Amino acid sequence: MIASAPTRQPARTDLSALKFNQLTVVFVTLLAVILTLPALTLILGAAMLLGAVRPGVSPMRAAYRLLGQSLGLSPEVVDEDPRAHHFAQGVGGTFLLASAAFTLAGLPVVGALLGVVVIALAALNLTEKICVGCIMYFQYRRLRYQLLRR
Repeated sequence: MIASAPTRQPARTDLSALKFNQLTVVFVTLLAVILTLPALTLILGAAMLLGAVRPGVSPMRAAYRLLGQSLGLSPEVVDEDPRAHHFAQGVGGTFLLASAAFTLAGLPVVGALLGVVVIALAALNLTEKICVGCIMYFQYRRLRYQLLRR
């Protein structure tokens, strides 16, 4: 008896979850920047980083599952590897943690600028479907491949 190799399922991504995350990032970060609430950017940044590193326990995913349907979002799952989106989420989370740190250190203008960068990039992804963090991920992979190929 010959055992066949297990078939690998394609990685899947829920585009509605991405949209929910982007909306959340834009509105929560905007609120935090306008009201100078570094605790809010700290919490959101930590939630984003956790979701990037451990997607299965992502607070953003839990919030989407809890609130997504009531906001009119239904799952739109596509065959797409989510690793680039996780990387982008990690970059955004890192920027938000830096935003909170600068604000808490008495540099609220720097903190606000980092928050505005996150808002702009999330809004760009939301409106134009241009994910700068995903582009960074693919450029990193390309560079890594070229370096390892030598």
